[in-house]
Amino acid sequence: MVTLLLDSTQLEVVLSPIERTLARRTASVRIAREHIAKVQLTEDAWTWLRGVPSPGTLIRGTIAMGTWRSAGGADFVIVRRRHPAVVIDLDGDGEFSRAVLTTRHGRDLVQALRLEADDAPLEVTEIAASAR
Repeated sequence: MVTLLLDSTQLEVVLSPIERTLARRTASVRIAREHIAKVQLTEDAWTWLRGVPSPGTLIRGTIAMGTWRSAGGADFVIVRRRHPAVVIDLDGDGEFSRAVLTTRHGRDLVQALRLEADDAPLEVTEIAASAR
């Protein structure tokens, strides 16, 4: 599963080597905090996919990774099986209009985004835990 790092300016989606290969990306995905419009938790990320992989990898019901292009724009997708996920709607991001990520740390992400963050990136689980 992806690692979510957050600092005062951006959310970084750190991909494992296999995720980078299947998503056909060479680097992490970085999203400016100011572009995050809405964050939603979902039990079924597959219902949030729109468009077709371009570039990306799709094995129906198993994995969907990469960029999904549709008439509404481009979405970044890392979805595994039927695991909980987070849907991040973006406003003003030059690369993506949405990110759909399978993660068991969705609640921690929502909580961490509500808090002031340090200049150094920390995992969202650490930020959320320090607020409790």
